[in-house]
Amino acid sequence: MNQLGSFEPKIAFMFASRDRDHVALNHALRARLPTGTPFVGASTGGEIDNKGMHFGSVLLSVLGGDLEVGVGMGAGLKSSGAGVGAKAMADACAQLGQRPEDLNPRNHVGLIMDDAFQQKKEELLLGVLEKNQALVLVGGGAADTERDMSKGSALLHAGDRVASDAATVVMIRTEAPWRVLRSHWFVATGQTLRVTKVDDTHTRALEIDGRPAASRYAEILGVAIDDLPYGKPNGFATNPTALKVGREYFVRAPLYPMPDGSILFANLLEEGSEYEVMKAGDPIEMTRRFFNEEIPTRVPSPQAGLLFHCSGRTMMAEAAGRLEELSKTFETDLMLAGLNVHFEMYCGFSINSTLTSLIFGAKN
Repeated sequence: MNQLGSFEPKIAFMFASRDRDHVALNHALRARLPTGTPFVGASTGGEIDNKGMHFGSVLLSVLGGDLEVGVGMGAGLKSSGAGVGAKAMADACAQLGQRPEDLNPRNHVGLIMDDAFQQKKEELLLGVLEKNQALVLVGGGAADTERDMSKGSALLHAGDRVASDAATVVMIRTEAPWRVLRSHWFVATGQTLRVTKVDDTHTRALEIDGRPAASRYAEILGVAIDDLPYGKPNGFATNPTALKVGREYFVRAPLYPMPDGSILFANLLEEGSEYEVMKAGDPIEMTRRFFNEEIPTRVPSPQAGLLFHCSGRTMMAEAAGRLEELSKTFETDLMLAGLNVHFEMYCGFSINSTLTSLIFGAKN
């Protein structure tokens, strides 16, 4: 904490490996921060700063200057995603002295983090945006070093609270320039598919183009069904689907073919939805271009950023023997703080295989 000197933080973020004692960390760090500093945190599957990606560490970052913040947390995500989102949003706005419906999207931006293992992002976003759909949000799921979604767990921090099955919302009011940006390393193939039948949970595609989902997807890619699971080199991880919105593509990845021939997706599905089939480009070059070209073009005098980096990107870079190269793409002049997350949020969308970010610039 001596590094802060006379700096007055408006909010502190702590991103720490899931295998750390988060309750002890919460107490120790808050005791060392200036009294009353809002404190938010999450468990991770890797920590990120402008020296690269790290594992098993604790990262503390503080923001100051021209901003005001409000922090809210809601618990019980599994049973009521929308309710948790609405409560966390209302609490954060109350700290700013405003109602959610009165926030101006030009100078307000929201950060949102959740217990990814509850798989409630779409419902959570509905609750957060219930009274003001124009707000810009960015975030991701608190994660674990355990990559099996059936075995892992996550923790969120808000003030002195440390909880699982929860979500946090941070609303920031500022007159400084900012942009919410995202980067993925996929390009459209021109091939589309239509989800023609889903299960009752809306998480499994039963049919694609009127045929059994897994066999149809394998046919499109020219591989065997056994090659499809996320993480294999020629399957869903390198050829996911994306929802086309205007000129943008929001990646919504399939995860696993199921024994009944269906496909489990990371996002909720609607019958009749059409998706683009994507293919992976060069992960290192496309991420480097994001930091070196896109951010300076879109943010005036970029100074600092908060990053929510898909754990799947880390896994694929590791499998390809390129994890060190990926880590080096974060070595920039920007002050960065971030984490590897399980699935990402961007505006009102739950997406995956993406790096989402909030970048702050300087006034001219």
